[in-house]
Amino acid sequence: MSADPTRDRLVLLGSKGGPALRPGGPWPSSSLLEIGGRTIVVDCGLGVTRGLADAGISLKALDLVFITHLHSDHVLELGPLVHTAWTAGLATPVTVFGPPGTGHYWQRFCQAMEFDIETRIVDEGRPDIEDMVSIVEFGEGRVMEERGLKVSALRVDHPPVTDCFAVRFEHAGQSVVFSADTAFFPPLADFAKGADILVHEAMLEEGIERLVAKTGNGARLREHLLASHTFAEKAGRIASDAGVKRLVLNHLIPADDPEIGEADWIAAVRKTWAGALTIARDGLVVGLRE
Repeated sequence: MSADPTRDRLVLLGSKGGPALRPGGPWPSSSLLEIGGRTIVVDCGLGVTRGLADAGISLKALDLVFITHLHSDHVLELGPLVHTAWTAGLATPVTVFGPPGTGHYWQRFCQAMEFDIETRIVDEGRPDIEDMVSIVEFGEGRVMEERGLKVSALRVDHPPVTDCFAVRFEHAGQSVVFSADTAFFPPLADFAKGADILVHEAMLEEGIERLVAKTGNGARLREHLLASHTFAEKAGRIASDAGVKRLVLNHLIPADDPEIGEADWIAAVRKTWAGALTIARDGLVVGLRE
């Protein structure tokens, strides 16, 4: 991809919070950010590989991958994505940035796929996949600075997960911030200050009881949701305090409740946010200069 700023875009590949899949429903969390000529995948929930293909991305040109934390709805398809890119003819090395434990995940994935990997190396003449992938585990602060792209991270509040990080991408005066999974966390406003886009997780109170009723651990799930995620109106407060140009509500909880529509999300967030607003859905494209 060329470094044409008019082509910079955010694609919401998977807009659902949580790992469960339901007929006709959205996919778990994953996003594509194209900025400054870089192709960046943020989180790898189920469906990320198909989502990238549908977004017109050549898998063999996979570039950078960022994992915000190691909950399954954010990391489950990391290995399959990279492996599929490798079988598609991955031409250049891929760097995967993730919290502590990402390297362990990748090592175990390669061990699980050892038969297939070794067979393809011998039979198809492919390079060793482990030589094509670098894993960089990160914490708070500056994560990388390369070819004009700056990436920084902020530890957010997502108990019981301690290594969960919001991530900020900056290039040539443009900036996009992903909240990751978090309870209402006021320091995030300073981290996202002045961003062109803030992608923030969101939850609607009226859908929580119906959601937990679908599970076999309703009381425990309710406790987790209330302690570890952000209601839409609180996400709006973060956006207002940060002075961002656009708020994108993503990682929606619940995302597949037939009694909840886009108007409900808008009504909730408009209590605290009057600026440009996007409610995520799978495959939705947001231009960075919109």
